[in-house]
Amino acid sequence: MSLIGFRELGQVAYEPTWHAMQRFTDSRGPETTDEIWLLEHPPVFTQGQAGKAEHVLLPGDIPVVQVDRGGQVTYHGPGQLIAYLMLDVRRSKLGVRDLVTRMEQSLLDLLASYGVTAYTKSDAPGVYVGDAKIASLGLRIRNGRSFHGLALNTDMDLSPFQRINPCGYAGMAMTQLADLVETPIEFSEVRARLRDQLVKHLDYAEQKTLAGGID
Repeated sequence: MSLIGFRELGQVAYEPTWHAMQRFTDSRGPETTDEIWLLEHPPVFTQGQAGKAEHVLLPGDIPVVQVDRGGQVTYHGPGQLIAYLMLDVRRSKLGVRDLVTRMEQSLLDLLASYGVTAYTKSDAPGVYVGDAKIASLGLRIRNGRSFHGLALNTDMDLSPFQRINPCGYAGMAMTQLADLVETPIEFSEVRARLRDQLVKHLDYAEQKTLAGGID
C-alpha cells in the first residue's frame, strides 16, 4: 500500500497507548492501512524486554513500566516527540535492520533541516549529536507487523535521564533539539517535519491525517 495514516494524539498516558498499539497490531488484516501515531507522554520510564533492573537507578516518583519492545530502559516525558510505527513490514518487504535505518535517516534529515549535524552508531541504535544522544529507537515485530517506534528529545526536562542508565549505558549524556538551535522551536513544526521525513524514507506515496483518537 502507498498510503500512510497519521494520528496526532497530543499528550496521552503511556500504558493505554501501549495496549492500543497491541490491539491494533493483533486485529489488523492484510488490507489494513499502516499508521503512525505522533504524541507525547507524561513522565514515565519504560524497560524493554532485555532490560536489566540495575539500569534503573533512582526512579523516585516516576513510574517504571515493563514493556514488550526491544532495548533497555529509557525515559519519556512532555516535550519529547514520539512516533509509533504500526507498519505491515511483511507486506512492504522491509527487514528490521532496513526499517531501523530508515527511521534513523528520517531523524538525521529532520535534524539537518534545523542545521544540526547528527550521526548513528552501528552497535547502538539511535541518533547522536557530539557525545550525546538525542533520539532513541525501540521496536517490536509481531506476525510481520511493527509497533513501538522512536522518541526525539525536542524541548523537555532532561534531568530524569540522570535517574537511569539510558539504553543501558551508564553516564550517557542526553541532548535535545531546543539546546542545539539559536532560535525557539515550535513543537508542531518539528512534528510536521518528522512526519514528512517518515513518509519520504518509508516510501509512501500519500499521507493523510486520521480523525479520532485511539481505543
